[in-house]
Amino acid sequence: MMMKDKGKLVIWPVYIDQMRSRSGGRIISRKNAIKEPQLNEIKEAARQLGLNPEVEPEKAYPKYWWEVSGRVLVDDKGPKSVIVKQIASSIKKIRGQKGSPRA
Repeated sequence: MMMKDKGKLVIWPVYIDQMRSRSGGRIISRKNAIKEPQLNEIKEAARQLGLNPEVEPEKAYPKYWWEVSGRVLVDDKGPKSVIVKQIASSIKKIRGQKGSPRA
């Protein structure tokens, strides 16, 4: 990691992808994970959580170096697993709102 990343956590989409296995990179339980997380969803969820997200779309997760999935850098405000879980549940809320008509 470069010095400019100090105080930041790297959030890769595979961390919250329901379709990945634990050994494939997922770090939260399958029931908390989401299907096909998008970078913009992760960014929006992190923004709502006040984590100052920075998107790096050209990055590839090291284990899947051939898949350019991008990553999001967020402020380090606690354990990574907790922050990742919050981001995933925030994305679930955002997706839920999109599906329902506004009152």
